[in-house]
Amino acid sequence: MSIYLWIILAYLLILTGFNFYRARRVKSQEDFMVAGRSLKTGVMVFTLICTWIGSGTFIAGAEFASKAGFSALWLAAGAWVGIVVIYFLAGKIRSFGQYTIGDILEVRYGPTARLVGAVALITSFTAIVSYQFVAGGFILNVATDGAIPSSVGTIIAAVFVILFTALGGMIAIVYTDLPNGIIIVLACLLAVPFVYLAAGGLTQATQVLDPGYFAAVNEQFGVHPTLKVGGYFLATMLLLMGVQSMYQKFYSARTPKDARKAVILWTVGTVLVETVVVIIAVFAYSKFKDQLDLSIPKEGGKVVLMAAKSLVPPYVGVLLLGAACAVVISTGMNYLLSPTTTIMRDIYQRFKKTEPTQSTMVALQKVFVVVLGLVAFFLAMRLTSVLGMAYFAYTIYGVAITPALLAALAWKRATKAGGLTSIISGTAVCIVLKILVEVLPPELAPDGDPWGIPIIYPALIVSLGSLIIVSLLTKRPKPEELEKFFPKKQQI
Repeated sequence: MSIYLWIILAYLLILTGFNFYRARRVKSQEDFMVAGRSLKTGVMVFTLICTWIGSGTFIAGAEFASKAGFSALWLAAGAWVGIVVIYFLAGKIRSFGQYTIGDILEVRYGPTARLVGAVALITSFTAIVSYQFVAGGFILNVATDGAIPSSVGTIIAAVFVILFTALGGMIAIVYTDLPNGIIIVLACLLAVPFVYLAAGGLTQATQVLDPGYFAAVNEQFGVHPTLKVGGYFLATMLLLMGVQSMYQKFYSARTPKDARKAVILWTVGTVLVETVVVIIAVFAYSKFKDQLDLSIPKEGGKVVLMAAKSLVPPYVGVLLLGAACAVVISTGMNYLLSPTTTIMRDIYQRFKKTEPTQSTMVALQKVFVVVLGLVAFFLAMRLTSVLGMAYFAYTIYGVAITPALLAALAWKRATKAGGLTSIISGTAVCIVLKILVEVLPPELAPDGDPWGIPIIYPALIVSLGSLIIVSLLTKRPKPEELEKFFPKKQQI
């Protein structure tokens, strides 16, 4: 068995012991959901990096880079713009100090918006967890040269993600993210010069690869390449600006100041890691081009893992494979805790007439972690493309939740009817168009886009349009309804 596997498994076992130890600190729902609101800036930075950097970067991003070259940076750049926007809202989010985005949606748009938003979030995040499991199996399969089948690797990844999340909730997540985040950043920085030199540098890569790999938009990617990369950009931007896992981290911060400072360093770390992963993927693909068949789903996602095994020194390869495993575990935990928090806060506690004890609520959420983890696992067993699933999950969440959520925080004129209409219409258009893709002949739905138009464009137009138009046609909110989000400045 590969030495890489033994090292990775040893690291996972160390994390297991550490999480059993940390789980003793979980005494209340606030501990489990938001780590007792005690996170300092340093811990916040790495847990935010691990919230966003997942298999969507190391596997889906690498798959995209293998097909389209540096155009893949459009997928990452949407997140960078989203982080800049979030910087100006981070303090307000922490000051609001709740648990879920449903808390925000209900205050601005009413209980129905909270419930509908919960359905969209649970659907999207379960899909995201499922492809973390798939990516984990894929990584273990490549790392062991096929000795561990992908299906078995998927089971191993699922077991660790579900176990860690159920043990300690947010406390387990942030202190798993801390070493994982350090490994991710360090591995990427160390690997890129070795991969670049082993692939023959820019001169060799430009001779081997099509010129489109070095263009801002690869004309060979998709029926309408500019629309396609724009769709990826919008999907990642909208997901990041509204992703509940990140909002939970802000709620977990010790102070609003800690939240804002963490966002600045998070921006630097995210830009660095995502850019480096694309560079590694492009140059590694130039080296392994003849060994990969990009017509096979997930095949392009191998390039970073192949680079870790043969283009870098063993100590760097271990770190890079460890980083790939780390992002799967950390991201899976983040996106598994979040929908179970939504189930507890936005559904269970809203319909329960009597308030259960703190220990009962923690125990019940642990049950939901296991149940939803199993649902994600069964979905994972049917998954064919990490990139495809990632894009749809990003899209449905981004158009259903983010416009109404940002309007709740930043637009005083948004009304209950406008926000609710936006959430429902965005979700409905995404689902209808996704079903349409499945029933249309392949020539009418190339690359999963109805008539070559990415789903996010019509869905976002409907979601934003309904938010703005319905809000302007209905009565503006009362001042007392806005007080929590737009407090009056004190007179001096």
